[in-house]
Amino acid sequence: MADQQEASVTLPSEPASVSTARRFVAEVLDGWGLDDATETADAIRIIVSELATNAVLHTLGQSPTFTVDLRLDWEEHLHIGVTDSHPRLPRRLPAAVQQDNGRGMVIVRVLAAESGGRLSVTPIEEGGKTVRISLPWIPAPLAGR
Repeated sequence: MADQQEASVTLPSEPASVSTARRFVAEVLDGWGLDDATETADAIRIIVSELATNAVLHTLGQSPTFTVDLRLDWEEHLHIGVTDSHPRLPRRLPAAVQQDNGRGMVIVRVLAAESGGRLSVTPIEEGGKTVRISLPWIPAPLAGR
């Protein structure tokens, strides 16, 4: 495997793109050796769903697209980023028990931490931001082990 592998996709900021982003990430990670049936793969699917949903819903129509990028460094660290062009940074919303929203970033932070990773938010020069999750890489075990 190369020292670094990368993949990215830019999608329209519309609800149907959330499932497209999730499938893209699953297919790339499968190709890089992540077993789709692991808890890590489940956590990544949820993280990507939450970040893509935020890029669609919370940019208030001011980001016509969002980009999902993946980078695997030295077969040790996986970085997943979602970039949009809206300048507002994510913030924790009060989530009342009766609400269906407001918990996305909490879920992302918890899943990242449980997987030994971390979350960061970086403004980009063009005025938007990238929300990135960095996780330790846990590939599928080799057959016969």
